[in-house]
Amino acid sequence: MEFEWAERKRVLVQRALDFVDADQFFDGRPASHQPTHRVGEERWKTTAVIDGVHLTLVWCWRGENIRVITMRRAHEKEIKIYRQLHGR
Repeated sequence: MEFEWAERKRVLVQRALDFVDADQFFDGRPASHQPTHRVGEERWKTTAVIDGVHLTLVWCWRGENIRVITMRRAHEKEIKIYRQLHGR
């Protein structure tokens, strides 16, 4: 699986996040995956704990690649769903 993104959006300095870390959401650690629809494109939200913090990756399939849209701290509702699934 390959990852791609808009390079100008890659480093979210104000959030101290970098899209190159997106592979951690798919490395086998517990995660929750939820569809989030946008007109003309099916997107997904994946929430996982990375370095002790609940983070959410918004992404979509582009062919066989995962296109990263954004990465951010998880919202409370996303954390609640994650905890219901994984108890953490």
